[in-house]
Amino acid sequence: MATGTAITYGPWGVVAGGSDGVGAAFAHELASRGLNVVLVARRVPVLTAFAEEIRAKHGVEVRTLALDLSAPGALAELADATADLEVGLFVYNAGGDDFSTPFLDKDLATHLALVHRNCDSVLEAAYRFGGPMVARGRGGVVLVTSGAAWAGGATLATYGATKAFDLILAEALWAEWRSSGVDVLGLVLGKTDTPSMRRVFDAKGEPYGETADPADVAREAIDHLADGPTWIFGSPAPTGGSPFGALPRRDAVLAMSRGFSVSRADDPAGPTGT
Repeated sequence: MATGTAITYGPWGVVAGGSDGVGAAFAHELASRGLNVVLVARRVPVLTAFAEEIRAKHGVEVRTLALDLSAPGALAELADATADLEVGLFVYNAGGDDFSTPFLDKDLATHLALVHRNCDSVLEAAYRFGGPMVARGRGGVVLVTSGAAWAGGATLATYGATKAFDLILAEALWAEWRSSGVDVLGLVLGKTDTPSMRRVFDAKGEPYGETADPADVAREAIDHLADGPTWIFGSPAPTGGSPFGALPRRDAVLAMSRGFSVSRADDPAGPTGT
């Protein structure tokens, strides 16, 4: 049965990066509110098993699409596969980076794939799925970004730059579409308990420390989807600005860099994977 969220936004939600972590939490949250869901991820066995879990728990329709969102043509394939659906909510959660390493320690192809997944594909998703929402006069888009977007930081060059792109894109689309019945939210995450985060910390032999629960993240984001353009999860002022405040840019960059050279329990950028 459709609930308020489905009635407000539409009957189907798409979760890109929707098989574990924050993406899985969004899928559960949307399904619990009566939306049918399309799950997009790379790993077929995980995707299939998770789809069965969503169906069994929430009684909604679920479609799956195994896609690498960094591959050329992936968003066109996703749009074609959902052309018969009224997609009312689109959550772009893909684009984590499991390894914080110096810029030149990664090959160029790895950097370019991350840029494509976190910038080109996000923009294309917003265009392909946001356009019909604006035409219908209802819909919602959540772009999941990171505290790494607030300032440049050592070992975060490409990842932080792409997440800053996502944040600015979300804010701009909110400004353009807010009078058209379409809500856009740039969701800024700190350290969140996801498989990506655990891989990073396990590889470094560091304790996880205090982390956000993905279920809380998804619930709060959907509850506040209409409160854009930006929602900073876990912040005492979630609609506020950068935690670096009025710091000179150089000081902010140095602070961000120090956060990734020592224990990151209080790191403003949070995890390197969303």
